Amino acid sequence: MTNQTGRGDSGNRPRMMPRSPAMPGKIEKAQAPRQALIRLLPYLGPYKVILVVVLVLLVLSAGLGLLAPYLMGRAIDDAIGAKDPSKLAVFAVAMLAVYLAGNLADAVSGWLMARVSQRALKALRRDLFGHLQTLPLSFFDTNPAGELMSRLTNDIEAINTAVSLNVVVLLTSVLTLTGILVAMFLLNYWLALASVVVVPIMFWFTNFVARYTRRGFRDLQRSLGHLNGVMEEAISGQRVIKTFRRNESVIETFRQRNEEVYNAGVYANTYALLLMPLTNQLGNLFVIVIAGLGGWLALLGLATVGTMVTFMSYGRNFINPLRQLANMYNSIQAALAGAERVFEIIDKPSELDEASDAAARGKLAGDVRFDEVQFSYVAGTPVIRNMTLTARPGETVALVGPTGAGKTTIVNLLSRFYEIDAGSICIDGTDIRQMSKARLRRQLGIVLQDTFLFSGTVMDNIRFGRLEASDAEVMEAAQMADADHFVRQLPQGYDTVLSERASNLSQGQRQLLSIARAILADPSILILDEATSSVDTRTEARIQQALLRLMEGRTSFVIAHRLSTIRDADKVVVIRDGEIVEQGTHQQLLDRHGFYRHLYMSQFKGEAI
Repeated sequence: MTNQTGRGDSGNRPRMMPRSPAMPGKIEKAQAPRQALIRLLPYLGPYKVILVVVLVLLVLSAGLGLLAPYLMGRAIDDAIGAKDPSKLAVFAVAMLAVYLAGNLADAVSGWLMARVSQRALKALRRDLFGHLQTLPLSFFDTNPAGELMSRLTNDIEAINTAVSLNVVVLLTSVLTLTGILVAMFLLNYWLALASVVVVPIMFWFTNFVARYTRRGFRDLQRSLGHLNGVMEEAISGQRVIKTFRRNESVIETFRQRNEEVYNAGVYANTYALLLMPLTNQLGNLFVIVIAGLGGWLALLGLATVGTMVTFMSYGRNFINPLRQLANMYNSIQAALAGAERVFEIIDKPSELDEASDAAARGKLAGDVRFDEVQFSYVAGTPVIRNMTLTARPGETVALVGPTGAGKTTIVNLLSRFYEIDAGSICIDGTDIRQMSKARLRRQLGIVLQDTFLFSGTVMDNIRFGRLEASDAEVMEAAQMADADHFVRQLPQGYDTVLSERASNLSQGQRQLLSIARAILADPSILILDEATSSVDTRTEARIQQALLRLMEGRTSFVIAHRLSTIRDADKVVVIRDGEIVEQGTHQQLLDRHGFYRHLYMSQFKGEAI
């Protein structure tokens, strides 16, 4: 089906979600960071073998890292103490080999982990984007595009940083810490006890800072989403901004959102950066304790100089993993906050479609009936009230009325973009809720007032109506829509690549391509929402002839504000405040001197409605 979501009846739609400034005292707490971590693990599941190889390499790297300081201590006691140059050379070569092997293991494990993480995140990105395509239109009505883009970019990137860069560091640090503790206790029990006194202090402070850091990074991601929304709207709406000279206003809005990001970033990073000074001080404390206690034990003959040097080397290696854990904590918290926001979208219920395809097999005749239909976008605020409407196969029904009366809402309900609250909508005697949405919408062709074209060639945009169509069928549809003549004048004809939102075409040309797209879809039911409103009078006349050929034998709903364009409709339905107030032919309604006549005459006499 060729369509874009209708944006008419704006007065009846729910307003966009407010983008309130972040309140310093009310930073939202991460709901379930552990649950988010658990949900990320299955994305690494298909790569268990590679992860095992990575783990083996990390264990090897950690073991080699423990061996090097031990060799240094042995060199001091056995080679330097004994003044044996040949033995010292053997220890030096052995240490060089150990360091080279350790670095090689680190490099290979990092490369493998990068490949695994990118594949996992590709799957996560695919699931998020794919799920977005299944969500109902009501979700997009209340979620800004910039916010959703932020989840696809900023949040995924935050997860990427944590997984691809920090998983290896995390595992290496844990293995190194464990190995050092074991080695210390094997070498000297008293020095080991003195060394580990800093561990509970570090863990306590890390846990304390974690509560505030996680909140800060979650709020930072949300603020970035709001900022992206402002930037996306400002870039897309440049023509309107310049026309109404609102550059300063847009800059001010950007400044406010940018200030929110700044405040959230300062809050998050202030707590996160407290960890680094602490680990430095703990490192200095460790060296002092080992030097003092080790020297005293050496004087008593309870430890050798080599053992004390080995302990000091282990001490530096012991503090480094703690410092690395502190450094990566920032990105881990940002990743957990980002994961929560990603899974928050994935957990949104998809658009319901429990009907089977059996009810919609074959081509529909187009007998449409609304029976006592009621609908509201917001509970308690009805938009459509007890509406009963019929359209027989091949009949053209014009929907007219003031802005916000509910005209576009009617076609949205027919397309099942929204579900009705009460009553029924039937096509060929079958309730549309018993038809699958895919099969139903395949029978509908919609041309809206607000044309949306995708980046790509002209041929691709027209073929969007029916992907399996041949080039000849695409060109034939363009000819019926009176678009062929201007398309062939483009630099590459049908292969001309359109810029974003087809800004290199006029509004009228974009509308013609949209009509061609609907023609190619070959629908049973046609919906035209001010389809010719953006073209000149001469082009409109040609398009009207093409549309008359297209509408022949098809049930057609025409939404029109220019009432002169629907004089030949089989039925004119006048809608006011969500209710049908009049219906009949154009001439019949004029003869009644009712609301329709008032609308019609006001367009020519300038009377107020």
